[in-house]
Amino acid sequence: MILHFPRYMFVCVFSGLICASGADKKEVGNKVKLVESGKSFRALASFDRLMRDFVRDNKMPGAALAVAKDGRLVYARAFGYADEELKQPLQPDSLFRIASISKPLTSVAILQLVEQGKLKLGDRIFPFLPRKPHLEAGVKADPRLDEITIRHLLQHRGGWDRGLTFDPMFRPVKIASTLGVDPPAKPNDIIRYMMGRKLDFNPGARFAYSNFGYCLLGRVIEQVSGKSYEEYMKEEVLKPLGIHSMRIGRTLFKDRVKGEVRYHTRGNLTAIAVMGKQIGRKVPRPYGAWHLEAMDSHGAWIASSVDLVRFGSAVEYFQKSNVLNEKSVREMVARPQGAAGHDRDGKPKAAYYGLGWSIRPIRNTGKFNRWHTGGLDGTSTILVIRHDGICWAVLFNARKTADGQTAARKIDTLVHRAANAVEEWPTHDLFKNSK
Repeated sequence: MILHFPRYMFVCVFSGLICASGADKKEVGNKVKLVESGKSFRALASFDRLMRDFVRDNKMPGAALAVAKDGRLVYARAFGYADEELKQPLQPDSLFRIASISKPLTSVAILQLVEQGKLKLGDRIFPFLPRKPHLEAGVKADPRLDEITIRHLLQHRGGWDRGLTFDPMFRPVKIASTLGVDPPAKPNDIIRYMMGRKLDFNPGARFAYSNFGYCLLGRVIEQVSGKSYEEYMKEEVLKPLGIHSMRIGRTLFKDRVKGEVRYHTRGNLTAIAVMGKQIGRKVPRPYGAWHLEAMDSHGAWIASSVDLVRFGSAVEYFQKSNVLNEKSVREMVARPQGAAGHDRDGKPKAAYYGLGWSIRPIRNTGKFNRWHTGGLDGTSTILVIRHDGICWAVLFNARKTADGQTAARKIDTLVHRAANAVEEWPTHDLFKNSK
């Protein structure tokens, strides 16, 4: 599944608490020398030390880190292998599945459509989605479906709680079988199936992370724009920012694109295929155990660390990039009402989920840390926009570290420390030389 965090831990444990080996087996002193790529800068040596130690000590196949300061790309390096078996060195522009970091992308597209007057955050969602629900005999559609708004979905308050029931985005065979269509189930199949089920809680009542909610938002983008989700995102969101290599990923290994890493797993290496010629048989977990294409608007993008930092910097410096206006950015970071933004005593939570981002207000400054993580079998990712003009993305082509922790979660605080250790930030801008 895309994220495996307890309901409230997701927005509390990352980014801002502080304001198979992938190594080349050559020994340097007592340490293993890593394959590295990208230009190194003495002033940013703290990032080099962090990445070398983290990849080596945690036996990660590879990792890429990009860092921007005040909208300038100052660091873009890669460590270890894109494909450990073939010993292909990772590059700063290597493409990774970014999983749930797809959600901030979808959020920006929705907010742009709001700015254009084509949507309102308070609009009910299902009038945009004229789908016929799949109803079992004697079952009526849940009337609360009519209460779900676009804002609810952006903030994961739509009424679905995968912890209580299940995540439909990872049941493509069961849903296809129920509807009598060929597996794997497509987004519209999943929507029809879920329209026939009861909600887990009243819309707006609380936070519960929902991939399905962002699946719905992707279909709204299609309905309003008249374009496919991927086409709209590339033309209207990414291209204007100078991002050209990002695209929706593909499930099967044979469909891997040029420059995309190979995804590595530990422990439970195989699962039952839900698609392809091997459907029903055991396959490597990253290549057929779930249907990536159906996850487009909540978890299917592939990108480089440089791509993500360019996107994050555009969001941070929206006045220059024009990706959003000031009103939209205020909406993005606003605290949700009720239990989603407050504890049982009504006290504001230290961190919460805004419109497509986890948000941590920096006390008495009016500034925020924003971040999102992503995870699938074979990948772990994090994108951070810090309150002081620093933006970074770290991408791994394995999900778990040697001690079984999620790589993005484990490295998060360490990147904050590495950034804090920089005494003087360089003035160069590697964006000018990147594709």
